[in-house]
Amino acid sequence: MSRFSSISLEEMNSVALMKRTDTKFVINKEQLLAVLSKIDDQYKVLEIKKDRIMSYSSLYFDTDDNKFYNDHHNGKNNRTKIRQRKYVESNLCFLEIKQKNGKGETNKSRIPVSDFEVDLSKSSTAFISETTNEVYNLEPSLWNGFNRITLVSLKNKERVTIDLNLSYKMNDIEKKFENLVVVEVKQERFNRNSAIVKALKVLRQHPYSISKYCIGMVSLYNDIKYNVFKKKLIKINNITA
Repeated sequence: MSRFSSISLEEMNSVALMKRTDTKFVINKEQLLAVLSKIDDQYKVLEIKKDRIMSYSSLYFDTDDNKFYNDHHNGKNNRTKIRQRKYVESNLCFLEIKQKNGKGETNKSRIPVSDFEVDLSKSSTAFISETTNEVYNLEPSLWNGFNRITLVSLKNKERVTIDLNLSYKMNDIEKKFENLVVVEVKQERFNRNSAIVKALKVLRQHPYSISKYCIGMVSLYNDIKYNVFKKKLIKINNITA
């Protein structure tokens, strides 16, 4: 990562892209090195206090019948994910709501919270109801941790997140995917001329729909439907082998 120029968190805010199109790819760590070597003059890397690889911790919420998970599994176009996420190096924590519509667009809303709330506060519950126009009885469903590299394009309104060392935990059950890399290209509209998309295509890597939340749920719970994700799990296991 030393070959990339740096960008500060403040500078990156101009490419926040709270309303965007997200395109994901899954590769292994060895492939990641090949991709980064091809694009180091096309992107800047987020740097905070001299750190370029950040630590993230998330707590996801769902209903007692796993509505958010099942909506994704069942292919519902309009779906929601609710989580609290801590940006460890920045010591910031947010309640975040991601809403996906039938056009493939993702709208992200968030408010700061002081720390993780296993029991959601009144203000957090009110924000969820105002944002979703629904009243949910939510409870923690999944802890997730990972490291992230964030790139910002020099030419386009585009950000790229590269997630490594994914781990999941709930009720003393834990699963790690140490060799898996999830690359997510965030744009106003998907642009195949993106430098990283082209670099991934050279490695015969194409967009691949995947949800870190759903993979974690499948990995930790054995009493939920997962037939739609079977092929994805096989692909992930092949990558991480």
